[in-house]
Amino acid sequence: MIYLDNAATTKLEDCAFEAMLPFLKDEYGNASAVYEIARRSKKAVFNARKQCGKLIGASPSEIFFTSGGTESDNWALIGAYDSYRRKAGADGDANSNLLSAGCGHIITTAIEHHAIIRTAEYLKSCGVSVTFLKPDSEGFISPEQVVSALREDTFLVSVMTANNEIGTIEPVCEIADAVHALRKDILVHTDSVQAFGQIHMDGFAGHVDLLSASAHKLGGPKGCGLLFIRDGLKVAPFIRGGMQESGRRAGTENIPGIVGFGAASEKACLVLDEKIKKEVMLRDELLSRILNMDGVIINGPYEEKGCSKRLPGNISVCVTDIEGESALIMLDREEICASSGSACASGAREPSHVLKAIGRSDDESKGSLRFTISEHNTSDEIKRAAEVIADVVCRLRSGRKHL
Repeated sequence: MIYLDNAATTKLEDCAFEAMLPFLKDEYGNASAVYEIARRSKKAVFNARKQCGKLIGASPSEIFFTSGGTESDNWALIGAYDSYRRKAGADGDANSNLLSAGCGHIITTAIEHHAIIRTAEYLKSCGVSVTFLKPDSEGFISPEQVVSALREDTFLVSVMTANNEIGTIEPVCEIADAVHALRKDILVHTDSVQAFGQIHMDGFAGHVDLLSASAHKLGGPKGCGLLFIRDGLKVAPFIRGGMQESGRRAGTENIPGIVGFGAASEKACLVLDEKIKKEVMLRDELLSRILNMDGVIINGPYEEKGCSKRLPGNISVCVTDIEGESALIMLDREEICASSGSACASGAREPSHVLKAIGRSDDESKGSLRFTISEHNTSDEIKRAAEVIADVVCRLRSGRKHL
């Protein structure tokens, strides 16, 4: 098998698996208890906070563990909304009744993951006004766009760090700085699920207020994520109950998942430069071979070699005169794993909202393919995949001509 769908999920790293093992059997203490076995679990969770926080320059007290990126995104948006309503009511200004009834304004983008888009739509049903900024043809959102969309009642800006489909890396720190220069009271959130542990994000904690990440995108286990909440920031809890996660997120901690997340994050810190270098090399090798075919449109930013404005392992293309879903089935028969876009939208009949937002037609979008590479792939795999992709495209086009 040649696995080229690492944006959907990644192979569990050996270091994460080994770190998790004791906590799956012998170290079964509940971190909320007071005896020794529980204290060992609590210490392991604290260590994981340090390991994860290091990737973005955050302190352990700013890292809160969740069940994954989707929960973290929901918490960021709904928590910010709840906090805004409470503050509006507490301030007792002339608009407090209106604000507490569910008004206010958030800014996000038309190319966010569905975890953001659908949560924003939920808030819209609660009375919140939502602006979905449209990107340029390469998927970029500019600080100027965000600033020009600010309103007096804006309480949150959410712009993803890197797009899960087309790989565009957004200028999030610049956006956050531009917003905060004008308004300190507006929270800036970024969905970093695809970027965390994939690109350098050392100083992000000094720019954004909230940040989401997920373990299984960087070699950690599924079912574990985090939300970075800047120290001093009050964001309402999303899951209520016990006092876990400093009273911010109720529920017994997933100790094995958290420990695995920490171990994968620590490894990412140590090997990030080497990882990026290899992924860019393999990406450019496969992309150059795919672009040799006729009728291929690249999605997202592209430079001849080593494009630094897209995720290192991301290739997104639209291939004319083929059906992307048919191509994926044929690739699977050849034991090559790829996708047509977001794994969370797999099986959807509608063209990708991301491709629509950057100007792709419905016909072009039908031929979309996404290949996402990891440092575990090899040059031989890339050469083999390129040959199979070319053959599949040729067969699909030939079959179409005979219809």
